Amino acid sequence: MRSQNFYTYAFFNTPDFSVNLPSGNLGELLLINGKNISAVVEPGISLESNQNNDEQVIKMVLAHDRVICELFRQMTVLPLRFGTYFISEDTLLNHIESNAQEYQEKLNNIQGKNEYTLKVIPHKVEELAKPSGANGKDYFLAKKQYYEQQKSFFAAQNEEKCHLINLITETYQSSAIVQDHAEEVRLHLLVDRHDKALLLKQVLSLKEKCPHWNLILGEPLPPYHFI
Repeated sequence: MRSQNFYTYAFFNTPDFSVNLPSGNLGELLLINGKNISAVVEPGISLESNQNNDEQVIKMVLAHDRVICELFRQMTVLPLRFGTYFISEDTLLNHIESNAQEYQEKLNNIQGKNEYTLKVIPHKVEELAKPSGANGKDYFLAKKQYYEQQKSFFAAQNEEKCHLINLITETYQSSAIVQDHAEEVRLHLLVDRHDKALLLKQVLSLKEKCPHWNLILGEPLPPYHFI
């Protein structure tokens, strides 16, 4: 047993109750208990042996997220990155012992909290269509008006985005991570489980204040972005 790879899904406070372990990628999972921090592992898994098999890698990624989510429903967990494994049980236990204080602080920070992702997707400006039967002068006048409207649209859109990001970061401070991409903005929020209703109310208010954007709030997940 000590010579096997131990694919590791998550760390958490050593439980004082019976944990319902889900099925793993290929077989059963094991609970490895340290002094204060424990881990859920699957023996005998090697990512390297499957790295050229895209189908198998996708299966392993899905299993990784599923296991973490099922554990998360039972307790606060520190999710580990896909592909994390240790070459032996002793190596795993030594790692846990060496990093126990850091992991304990992270677990305390995410205790009783969920991660929500708020997608902020920009509305698009409708394309200008040439009016039927319009002469050249009328068309170019309409085109000029369209570009002016487009300019105003994007200005309002950018102002709304800045206002939204500022409001979220002021409200959640260290519990908000902003990923501002060209195609959309993603806001990862660490929210107390008891504050879900307040979050929904805040999102509805933001929708009213940001008519040039489509706001989509995801389901509660383990705190992937806050570890």
